Amino acid sequence: MKDSIIKAAKRHGNLLTTALAVRQGVSKTMLAKYVANDELVHVQHGLYALPGAIIDDMLALHLQNPNVIFSHESALFLNDFAERAPFTHSVTTRSDKVLPPSVKEQCSCFYVKPEFLKLGLTRRKTTFGNMVPCYDAERTLCDILKRRRRIADETVVAAIKNYAKLPQKDLFKLYDYATKLSVISIIKQYMEVLI
Repeated sequence: MKDSIIKAAKRHGNLLTTALAVRQGVSKTMLAKYVANDELVHVQHGLYALPGAIIDDMLALHLQNPNVIFSHESALFLNDFAERAPFTHSVTTRSDKVLPPSVKEQCSCFYVKPEFLKLGLTRRKTTFGNMVPCYDAERTLCDILKRRRRIADETVVAAIKNYAKLPQKDLFKLYDYATKLSVISIIKQYMEVLI
């Protein structure tokens, strides 16, 4: 049993949620025993790590909240549009979902209509090499421009310039997303200057 828990944690960046442990057949009581025996470390409510593990905060946030997608500034970073990770992660979820207070306190939260949640959804590696859900470059640019009043001007300008420099940019996809997300006029305004 202990070996299956360790293997499960290793598959998830050395992290284990209570829900994942229960799916592996481990009770909450057993989790407490693993912690008492120093075989797991209790990180926060519902999250455990292998002893000595460095915590990937993006992966931890995703494991505890599988309905959120990294977006805006966080997606800029994951798509290599930003030189450093943002101080506060940005996440998006469906407008008909309520995020827990712990997420609202530590993240910039955005909400979209359910039909737009998966538009541009992809997976990218964190700095620790773990895969997390985020939006692709085109969706990220649309999101940044749509919410530009909530985002620093230099971040908006850098996002536009970095997208324009991308050799693999997909302008057809960008215009498709921009049309669906009602930012086509803004996208055209910026892209006509840069491309």
